[in-house]
Amino acid sequence: MALYHEVHGKGRPGAPSVLLSSGLGGSAGFWRPQIPALLEAGWRVVAYDQRGTGRSPADLPAGYAIADMARDVAEVMEATGTERCHLVGHALGGLVGLQLALDAPDSVASLVLVNAWSQPNPHSARCFEARLALLAAGGARAYVEAQPIFLYPADWAAAHAAQVQAEVDHAIEHFPGEANMRARIGALRAFDVDARLAEVGAPTLVACAQDDVLVPWTMSLRLAERLPRATLDRSAHGGHAHSVTDPAGFNATLLAFLARQR
Repeated sequence: MALYHEVHGKGRPGAPSVLLSSGLGGSAGFWRPQIPALLEAGWRVVAYDQRGTGRSPADLPAGYAIADMARDVAEVMEATGTERCHLVGHALGGLVGLQLALDAPDSVASLVLVNAWSQPNPHSARCFEARLALLAAGGARAYVEAQPIFLYPADWAAAHAAQVQAEVDHAIEHFPGEANMRARIGALRAFDVDARLAEVGAPTLVACAQDDVLVPWTMSLRLAERLPRATLDRSAHGGHAHSVTDPAGFNATLLAFLARQR
């Protein structure tokens, strides 16, 4: 089944484009704070809903892996006439970008890895165990109601309570189902390419927030130290989704990096 995708901008189909790959939620809508800025800077932008989420419904098979998600990106690139991309990935989306850069290096012009990682860590494992326990005991509503705790700093979430509640309501309405969520969490928890980071030749921006409560910022530091062509951008505040909580700061860093790749 073809994945839902969007193409923004008027660049020629064969030109390098910015491809946006979101985190565990899987939705192209995660990138609303970035798409206008990218278009204004003249980029052609491709966004998509990941398999088994949003507008790309599917029952994910047993053993579904990040490598399968990377093949899905290759399908989206083919469907949109995108020969090479600057892949911007948030968390799980960053893992997909790393996998694609290893599997099909000629298709990745550069990488932007936002609060991503190269191997499991015990703190994130504890967070995901707690989220899975919520899902088992309380269902989709309990799982989704807790989601902002892991995404946003407390002060930002309190100041944007209406926006956060609207996101929660939307996520509950469009929840992909417990089986798919467990498959996606299983895929990201199994991901480990730490020993292969030296093989990634693409220029890479590693962006992180030090107050991310889900993924320790030191995982980004590890990426920046081990990827051959990496630059680390470290924000003091913004949480796991600092591209949402501080779009002006994040977009400025993103656009400056992409401008250097031109």
